[in-house]
Amino acid sequence: MRLSNNLMHKTNLNSILNNQQEVNKAQQQVNTQKRVLTASDDPSATARALLYTDRIQTNEQYTKSLTMLNSRLKTQESVLDNIKESVTRAHVLTIQAGSGALSSEDRAGISEEISSIKETVLDLMNAKTEDGRYIFSGYQDNTQTYSFNSTTSQYEYNGDQGQHKIKVAEGVEIKSSDNGFDTFENVPKRLDIDRATIAPGTASVYVKEQGQFDSFHKAQYNASPAAPANANTITVNFTSPTTYDVLQGGVALKSGTYADGTANIDGMEVKPNGAASITFNLEQPKKENVLNTLNKLEAALNDSSLSQNDYEQVLADSLVGLTNAKNLVSQTQSGLGGRLNTAQRIVDANADLDINNKAAKATLVELDMAEAITELTKHETALQASQATFGRLTNLSLLEYIR
Repeated sequence: MRLSNNLMHKTNLNSILNNQQEVNKAQQQVNTQKRVLTASDDPSATARALLYTDRIQTNEQYTKSLTMLNSRLKTQESVLDNIKESVTRAHVLTIQAGSGALSSEDRAGISEEISSIKETVLDLMNAKTEDGRYIFSGYQDNTQTYSFNSTTSQYEYNGDQGQHKIKVAEGVEIKSSDNGFDTFENVPKRLDIDRATIAPGTASVYVKEQGQFDSFHKAQYNASPAAPANANTITVNFTSPTTYDVLQGGVALKSGTYADGTANIDGMEVKPNGAASITFNLEQPKKENVLNTLNKLEAALNDSSLSQNDYEQVLADSLVGLTNAKNLVSQTQSGLGGRLNTAQRIVDANADLDINNKAAKATLVELDMAEAITELTKHETALQASQATFGRLTNLSLLEYIR
């Protein structure tokens, strides 16, 4: 076979160009630290690497969501801590207000502090997130959580019972807020009798032993909608100056004796005041938010016309209401703490998953530097050899031989 000069030049030039391309590719791999530069280099590895890229990006979004969740839950936790501290202080002041040694000036001083606490608690209940949304308004987070209704003289909840959720992992959503209805509105009031059902000028009835009365109320109160109209009507008949009997809905419950004009019946202090009998209803169990409890307490402290018994009943209402309000806030905090712990566990799990995904992707497309440098050196040597060979072959001619 005859080798022409053109064929030798073409063959050597192609060899140089191929080796130059391999060198360029090896240099690019070293510079980018990637083994797979284009999908054609390793289609299978590229496809699998794209799946890991999607997982990594999704995990990054979950990490951002977890950061926002932690921020909102910690903000809410701080607000609830301050509310509980304020309610605890109000509870202490209510106990102080029960001292018989207080003057009207002392009561006025306590009332002023109660008013300040009420305004503080109102401000905290209307707290907002970092983006200006009301924390405790549920889904109505553009609406102020609590406001004062001057017509009813009551603080009213303006939100709903919704709870926002944030997705923090595949199939996992965590509540990022608690609504005011569950946290502040669902506070049980003190169990009592319905004073509006007592005819004026008759005997008096006051709850003095709350625990004993609570047991009586829970055992006797009929909450059925189908119950007779007088199902919760209590009648105390004074059968003599020293004896009485008790009926509920016209049915005899018990009888007993009393002395010094006072009958102590299941935690109630009943005084005949010359009446032959007294009738009243057991009050329906109710709920009341802490703002209205504080509002009534403040009013009672400033009302000099209240009898001692009525004043003591307001204090009793306040003590029970404040205690129950504080307990409900604590329950909410407990659930919130559980969510924070869950979020932290998911943060840790997502971090581990992120490491695994990145490691798997790196195995598919990233570079072994030692192997890559060896390959680069090999291709550079081949290129140098091709260039040297080409130079020598270009001198293989009859003219050069004659010389």
